[in-house]
Amino acid sequence: MGTGAKPAVPASVMVVGGAGFLGSHLVDRILAEGIRVAVVDDLSSGHLGNLADARSRSTPGSLGIDTVDAGIPEFGELVRRRAPDVVVMCAAFLGDHDDALAAGRSYSLVLSVLEACRRAKVAKVVVLVPGESLYGDVPSRELPVKEDRALRPVGMAGVTAAATLELLDLYRRDHGLDFTALAVSSVYGPRQRADGGVVAEFLTAHREGRPPVVRGDGRRTLDVLYVADAVDAVFRALTRGSGLLLHVSSGEQTSLRTVLQAIGIETVVTEPASGRVLGRMALSPSRARLHLGWAPWTTVSEGIESTVTSPG
Repeated sequence: MGTGAKPAVPASVMVVGGAGFLGSHLVDRILAEGIRVAVVDDLSSGHLGNLADARSRSTPGSLGIDTVDAGIPEFGELVRRRAPDVVVMCAAFLGDHDDALAAGRSYSLVLSVLEACRRAKVAKVVVLVPGESLYGDVPSRELPVKEDRALRPVGMAGVTAAATLELLDLYRRDHGLDFTALAVSSVYGPRQRADGGVVAEFLTAHREGRPPVVRGDGRRTLDVLYVADAVDAVFRALTRGSGLLLHVSSGEQTSLRTVLQAIGIETVVTEPASGRVLGRMALSPSRARLHLGWAPWTTVSEGIESTVTSPG
């Protein structure tokens, strides 16, 4: 492919975790672009209801759904049968970030998917990892963090995410399996479970008419990103960002107080912050701008309003 050539659009994409929060939004986007989608989800955290729009709008043969665990040996045969050009892993890092069993399962799931892709000669994998678990506490003057910063993983999920990046390099170097690794910040939006993140926790408490729990004094900052912005980055990574780690993030610090104000919450319950809660975080999306042609566009107030008013 010559310099400046437009990358080929894949004919088929498999989304592991496609019935989950971000995965189901990605499925909607891929179908809208006229690309076939194979969803793989064991429904341990996803829900088929998240795919209601996709199922109602898909044309015959454009959407396949397999409710199986991607960690089992039979998954390899499924990948061979579905024959995707690209596999996207949305489901590797779920659950409690300090849960050793969840971390072990995440690593096993990554290995299972990479091995299946290698054997089936899949061209590329796109893997989402928790960006805010990779770098540890960073001085405010050094925020937003760039991808060339040394990794200092936080918790079990951070260690597993860092190990996943090493695995991706290994499979690309030794087996020719291309990849793009997306270090995603705190994504929020419609269809997110109450335990999916701070924004989801606050919104759920507000809907139920109870004060949310704020850990710390509210000055903690996160890099929050609306789900449509995140999905746009993942979609672009199907054909771009070869062999790179890229931040999918807003690049801005958003305090918990700002989130509470955007939702309209005035009364909260405070608890001490745990030792593993980072005080401040923002991830620079500059490399994603360069290699994906992507930038976030949704403000926090717009994203929360869209989430509140969304029927799904």
